[in-house]
Amino acid sequence: MSSGKGTVADELDRAGELPQADARELVDSDQLTAAVKDMYRQVAREEEAELHFSVGRPLAERLGYVPVILDSVPEGAIASFAGVGHHFGLARISPGEAILDLGSGSGTDAFYAALETGPQGRVVGVDFTDEQVKKSRELAVTNGFDQVQVVEGRIEELPFEDESFDVVISNGVINLSPAKDQVFAEAARVLKTGGRLAVADIVSGKPLRERTRRNVDLWAACVAGAIPQTSYIETIEGGGLTLQATQQNPYDFISSRALEACGTYEISSVSFLATK
Repeated sequence: MSSGKGTVADELDRAGELPQADARELVDSDQLTAAVKDMYRQVAREEEAELHFSVGRPLAERLGYVPVILDSVPEGAIASFAGVGHHFGLARISPGEAILDLGSGSGTDAFYAALETGPQGRVVGVDFTDEQVKKSRELAVTNGFDQVQVVEGRIEELPFEDESFDVVISNGVINLSPAKDQVFAEAARVLKTGGRLAVADIVSGKPLRERTRRNVDLWAACVAGAIPQTSYIETIEGGGLTLQATQQNPYDFISSRALEACGTYEISSVSFLATK
């Protein structure tokens, strides 16, 4: 699904001075949105597609999701699970808390969070892919998850009041945004004082070259949107949050192009916990 010629090694950014958290001048927003929606519509439909990443329950269990909890998550959601880590141990969700899931997809994490916060809690998922939103809404209704609501929207412009949530979670999504600074600022805005941000995401060990970062297909594959972990942490804290912990996730891409990028740019999955 890649474009352009040459190896990833040929595309290393020598200067490492390209914008990191704000890449809106590097990639066309409309093209990126279209590419991401197209890829995740395929994931929602559980189509046999040439993806750069694994999906489904085996992936979730390999990342650390508790099987007994997954047993209570709708099978249709888990079949389209495309996360990159398990961040619930960092999130420490308590019964009755209000949870926001950024880029909720088919709803696996939203339903998982609902089981932890319980019927007195509240979980809101936000996603911009229409088929993912439709699927997760239907699964919530048919499986009795009354405390789960799914909103169609962008994670850079959240349609919620200030200090609305106890916990904000996200799994493999923020790397897809060319405006990560806005995402974290919005997360901080909607978190209550003392609230927690727990995210799993794809980061790099070194900056990606501009040609790679302009590749829309690799953005949609969760590769080209990766920024150095140091820059990622700086962006979290720049949004008004304080980093508390990080943990490596046992995540691997599956396509040869993605694996080449991982080796060259030291791309990996990391979970982050930050507080407001």
